[in-house]
Amino acid sequence: MGRLSPSSEGKALYTIEQRQRRDSSPWTVVQGVLAAFQFLVFLASLALVIRTLMTGEGAFAANASVLFKTLVLYTIMVTGSLWEKDVFGQYLFAPAFFWEDVVSFVVIALHTAYVAALLSGYLGQHELMLLALAAYGVYAVNAAQFVWKLRQARLGAAPVMPHGQQGAGA
Repeated sequence: MGRLSPSSEGKALYTIEQRQRRDSSPWTVVQGVLAAFQFLVFLASLALVIRTLMTGEGAFAANASVLFKTLVLYTIMVTGSLWEKDVFGQYLFAPAFFWEDVVSFVVIALHTAYVAALLSGYLGQHELMLLALAAYGVYAVNAAQFVWKLRQARLGAAPVMPHGQQGAGA
């Protein structure tokens, strides 16, 4: 009881109890601060990656920025799972945030592949920057998912899935 089901379209994103747990969780504030910080890191790193791709210069700074972005990503993933546990009683894949978590894992996989390729020397600098762009593209999709979910939470409605899909949080 209290869980959202895939067919609970039109209901609130959170039950009353979940909203209370969300509002009292220290991880809620941590997530808000880290999300904003991560977005700023993303923008700065994106600029460095694009500069390196366009000019061939600044590879060290671009690589360092992607590594830092990856560290921030890992941090937000760990604290996000603690938040999910506080609010929904499970660390990941709570029905209300199932698809956001799925895409988050793709983002993590791409960032981790970047780190592995950088450390192993498996890819050249140009390919590394392209991999970073791919990771950042999926991150942008994931960030948009969370902004949409935040909007839905503020409106007090369940998220609307396109084309009649029934998502875990819908």
